[in-house]
Amino acid sequence: MSTEPRDMTPQPDLSQGKGRVAPVRSRRPIYLDMLPPCNAGCPAGENIQEWLRLIKVGEAEAAWRQLVADNPFPAVHGRVCYHPCETACNRGGLDSSVSIHSVERYLGDLAIEKGWQYPKPRRQSGRRVMVIGSGPAGLSAAYHLARLGHEVEIFDAGDEPGGMMRYGIPEYRLPRSVLDAELGRLVELGVVFHQNSPIKDLLKAQADGGFDAVFVAVGAHISKRVDIPTADASHVVDAVSFLRDVASGERPKIGRRVAVYGGGNTAMDAARVARRLGAEESVVVYRRTEAQMPANEEEREGAEAEGVKMNWLRTITSVDDDITVEIMELDDEGRAVGTGRFEKLAADTVILALGQRADTHFLHAIPGMSFNDDVVDVDPNTLMTAVPGIFAGGDAVPSDRTVTIGTGHGKKAARRIDAWLNSEEWIPAPKHPMVSLDQMNVWYFGDHARRQQPEVDTDERVESFGEIVAGLTDEEAQFEARRCLSCGNCFECDGCFGACPEDAVIKLGKGHRYRFDYEKCTGCATCFEQCPVHAIEMIAEGQR
Repeated sequence: MSTEPRDMTPQPDLSQGKGRVAPVRSRRPIYLDMLPPCNAGCPAGENIQEWLRLIKVGEAEAAWRQLVADNPFPAVHGRVCYHPCETACNRGGLDSSVSIHSVERYLGDLAIEKGWQYPKPRRQSGRRVMVIGSGPAGLSAAYHLARLGHEVEIFDAGDEPGGMMRYGIPEYRLPRSVLDAELGRLVELGVVFHQNSPIKDLLKAQADGGFDAVFVAVGAHISKRVDIPTADASHVVDAVSFLRDVASGERPKIGRRVAVYGGGNTAMDAARVARRLGAEESVVVYRRTEAQMPANEEEREGAEAEGVKMNWLRTITSVDDDITVEIMELDDEGRAVGTGRFEKLAADTVILALGQRADTHFLHAIPGMSFNDDVVDVDPNTLMTAVPGIFAGGDAVPSDRTVTIGTGHGKKAARRIDAWLNSEEWIPAPKHPMVSLDQMNVWYFGDHARRQQPEVDTDERVESFGEIVAGLTDEEAQFEARRCLSCGNCFECDGCFGACPEDAVIKLGKGHRYRFDYEKCTGCATCFEQCPVHAIEMIAEGQR
């Protein structure tokens, strides 16, 4: 018989009554994917965060393929896009934004070097689509339509494809070999190009070619004119024609002193090209202030670094041996108004860069087509005009006129055209909420400022049309990609796995993230509170 004392304390029933003392979970964690601001800010709709992640793990070709699922021309965009994604980048609030455009260029250049090609379509639809214009919007639409299995033919008035990418953007920003390499993939994909083929009667051309749908993506190639009295019209040229001539290999004589009238990106390009053609003085004349200038800040800064002078609050009133400009001032509402005071400005050539108009005159004969000045009215959700089966985008519709916006229009139009051809309604997938920096635990990432791309010395730049910005090395691209904060999306840091006191986080293996074991989870929120990227949220118990 045991002589050990017995514990006579009765065992409580913790599952019943008011005496229950076990923890009762009132909330539980869930994994979620949120929208990173870089993705939200990209006009081309790239999944930037994902292709940066693939670079981080050493899968460069997979990163390129992820990128071109949305944007077929990364080597072009990595050079000419004004990267609103970087303006939106959360890392900018920590130290400096990720240099997304330089990594995009790296992938684009690597793909050209390695000879990577677009994937072939899985099926052929038997449908034919006519694309008018071989600028960014038309090329993008053709690419996405071809990948969806449609036969695509592009009709373009130019000698070579590319639109303003070829004839408007100077070579020091976009080498033509890079553009040609990326366009060559479209030919391999099966897209047919008809150059020197302006369309005059669209409905007839559509019927003759047996096209089931049309996408109009003509560029804004017509310069806006202004009535400036001049004694010698040969001294006045328009910027679009000037840039096109230079891009085509001509070297027009412009003299020692050049004045560029306008304040947009085309004006900056014209002023910088003038310096490369030998102009000792290149002056931009703009009727408003620096803050009101529509040119991208990088373009303006690049022009000034190359010796281009800015003449704010001035408007040209006449051109004789010299230029007469009126001094402007801002009224109470911020508008530039004349003062009645004038001054002289010496210039051998005046380049007018006052904006462009889309060449949509050939559409005016189509019954039912409606317009707003030079652009076509379209349904903003479908990009279809008032005429069934005719869609439009890029410079031909109301929008900002940039390469990336045009590329985004092309992708959007391709998906809508595909749905229309299949008698379906296009319903875009709902977007996740966007994550902000204050929702994240940035202590995890440390301070690693971006590395600047090396540039050619400014004195050397104006001696030729050679590219002025160098690309990233493999190591530099890896470093920059690793700076991505993976905002709002799990990147398998194991923080939640290691922090959970109840072992309620189950690791599912590389690339498969984690799941919660709610039988063990107490809802303590330790996982949520430590997550660096806000990929975990606490929700009320019973909420889905």
